[in-house]
Amino acid sequence: MENKESIYGLTQEALIEWALANGQKKFRATQVWDWLYRKRVQSFDEMTNLSKDFIDLLKENFIMNPLQQVVVQESEDGTVKYLFMLPDKMMIETVLMRQSYGLSVCVTTQVGCNMGCTFCASGILKKERDVTAGEIVAQIMLVQKYFDERGLDERVSHVVVMGIGEPFENYEHLMNFLHVINDDKGLAIGARHITVSTCGFMPKRVEEFAHNGLQVNLAISLHAPNDELRTSLMRITRNAPLEKLFNSIDYYTETTNRRVTYEYIMLSGVNDSPEVAQELADLIKPRNKLAYVNLIPYNPVAEHIKYERSKPEDVAKFYDVLKKNGINCVVRQEHGADIDAACGQLRSKQLKKDEVGA
Repeated sequence: MENKESIYGLTQEALIEWALANGQKKFRATQVWDWLYRKRVQSFDEMTNLSKDFIDLLKENFIMNPLQQVVVQESEDGTVKYLFMLPDKMMIETVLMRQSYGLSVCVTTQVGCNMGCTFCASGILKKERDVTAGEIVAQIMLVQKYFDERGLDERVSHVVVMGIGEPFENYEHLMNFLHVINDDKGLAIGARHITVSTCGFMPKRVEEFAHNGLQVNLAISLHAPNDELRTSLMRITRNAPLEKLFNSIDYYTETTNRRVTYEYIMLSGVNDSPEVAQELADLIKPRNKLAYVNLIPYNPVAEHIKYERSKPEDVAKFYDVLKKNGINCVVRQEHGADIDAACGQLRSKQLKKDEVGA
């Protein structure tokens, strides 16, 4: 595939600027935008109210969909996991989850990950590059295409940026992606239906995110209530102690008055004792008005055999300690437990197959 930018990577404002710079009227750009996100065509040739010259100009400068579908796994609970190939043959994962409130898609922002989380499949393969805004948008468009082609009156209504990679390390592309999918003349996915998850190794980015102009939800991958335990689980966080991170979180909540979700993976015998739960409660309690703790059952990863998921009774005890301390919390419902559920597993497995010629 030619090395052209995906048109999905342009915000509506950027598309208008490009059109004007190339001698086109503003309304031509809005027509293209409508074809892309309202009519959701699959090629420039389908944009029938545009001149052939303008279509040729679009083709000269852009590609539309930069992804190829490689593998699709469907769970009994309706979760669908996609492995997509990028133009440079690299692989990324995307997950569709059926929730009670609608269709939620989890997108990937980097090829591989350098955060060094010792329990996570995503970090088994180190970061190769950032995923462009167009490639992130395309993940949503290909999932939506599944429903459009079958004539199903369903649309992606929620997005979580929790796939492979650290979104705040790919900040510019992340923000362009958010503006594209939130645009009310396009996919119109509400900002409050979008959640971005970060491990918080760049606290200043948390503060910057407070001024992004969108009411997008923020989630922090916490997983431990003290620096020693957290650094043992998430190596990158040695450069961002909890005190510094929570100073930035406090700035974020004071600036936006928006709630922060704390993601907490439950690892048996590691971070799931009642004592650790009390420590977590003490950390969150001063911020509890704008805090929500999400306890996550661990999906075992073959490469990380030292970790096991917490026993149900230990999760219950942990939850009870938090609740008794007045902490808003929930145990996350599992999705896709019968497929390669952990983030990064499907990609890792496929690359191993390719290495041995399977």
